[in-house]
Amino acid sequence: MSIRVSPSAEATPAEAREKRVFVKSFGCQMNVYDSQRMTDIALKEGYRETADIADADLVVFNTCHIRERASEKLYSELGKAREIKQDRAALGRSTQLVVAGCVAQAEGNEILRRQNAVDVVVGPQNYHRLPDLLRAGRAVVDTDFGLDDKFDALPAPSRQAVRARGVSAFVTVQEGCDKFCAFCVVPYTRGAEASRPAGKILAEIARLAEAGAREFTLIGQNVNAYRDGEGEVLAGLLAAAARLPGVVRLRYSTSHPNDMDEALIEAHVDNPKLAPYLHLPVQSGSDRILKAMNRRHDAAAYLDIVARARRARPDIALSSDFIVGFPGETEVDFEATLSLVRQVGFASAFAFKYSSRPGTPAAEAGDQVPAHVKEERLKRLQELLEGQRQAFNRATIGARFGVIFDKTGRHPGQLIGRSPYMQAVFADAPPDAIGRMSQVEVIDVRPNSLKGRLVEAQQSEET
Repeated sequence: MSIRVSPSAEATPAEAREKRVFVKSFGCQMNVYDSQRMTDIALKEGYRETADIADADLVVFNTCHIRERASEKLYSELGKAREIKQDRAALGRSTQLVVAGCVAQAEGNEILRRQNAVDVVVGPQNYHRLPDLLRAGRAVVDTDFGLDDKFDALPAPSRQAVRARGVSAFVTVQEGCDKFCAFCVVPYTRGAEASRPAGKILAEIARLAEAGAREFTLIGQNVNAYRDGEGEVLAGLLAAAARLPGVVRLRYSTSHPNDMDEALIEAHVDNPKLAPYLHLPVQSGSDRILKAMNRRHDAAAYLDIVARARRARPDIALSSDFIVGFPGETEVDFEATLSLVRQVGFASAFAFKYSSRPGTPAAEAGDQVPAHVKEERLKRLQELLEGQRQAFNRATIGARFGVIFDKTGRHPGQLIGRSPYMQAVFADAPPDAIGRMSQVEVIDVRPNSLKGRLVEAQQSEET
């Protein structure tokens, strides 16, 4: 169904009307962070954020190339946006349309060829140049891997923007990947692994905390590969972040098994502000498939990491990613994945059918698994993982832990936050509990959340 622009909205003269920006983010946490930073750029340029695409003078689609049919989804969105752009033009309004992110990096000029309504195509390393690209006066593509530090060029988010985004914040500490897994486009769309200087990361966290953020997730394509030029590693960065005023809880994502060192495992013991939660993608339980994926670890190495993490922190919750139906996967290989899942016992996990990405080695493999086989295996794996998730949730009944409430619930007097283990938690609590660490006892379990009872609340500065 087409979205139409209401002529009545044109009552305000165009020259007196404040410009508005609409940003839609697809995919991973990195894209959420990048979308927020592009919004910050637009706000500095005089725009005001809007949730209504039909009311936007600047529309940005920040794309992800990891999931299946990413390009098709983008072009569907662009078709709708083109109609809106035409409707606005009929009312005398101009609209600039931007495609950013990993699909932009991968397809470049092809996007302009397929959709001439697009004004700017910009890769994830260059979105700090957005103001200049928008002023170019013509359709432009910028997908070079620049040498300048985009983070130095990005404006700091305003206090108002930070507060509007809630008490949880993402902070990019590392970008790119050197692993070259056979199924993945990240090395081609995000470039080589690069880590930001620790001092600049800590300064960003301090600014966000001063503006009201309390829970911070340090993110990267391979976040535990973090190594800055001064020799700092992720465990040390987390320790330094924990000492900053206003920081209540820390998380990190996404990690690679090959970079899971002992210092990071010990950080879950030594750093009281680091959540006991580890998202560690394994992808498969079959050594043969892991080798074909170029994962550079085997199932035994993964299980050893799990054992060491649990010895160090018995209450740690494990999460992972899985791909089923990778080229050449047999029923024996798939059973090995099910076996690994049973051995670990995951609190949560994401499982996907393999889908080829042009330019990756796996896309050229001749032994592709039939679609109906992938569907059947995915269903079996998801049923096993969901059973483990529900068992983990049920095991929390009667437990007490800290919850940082970040928003109001559907019912009067209800607040919603997340447990240390990333579960949604709701409880009756006063409005001023938002942004504070509150002790909650779990009294019931719902399919996708925990019901809690407020035990006591404490100011985040006392945590």
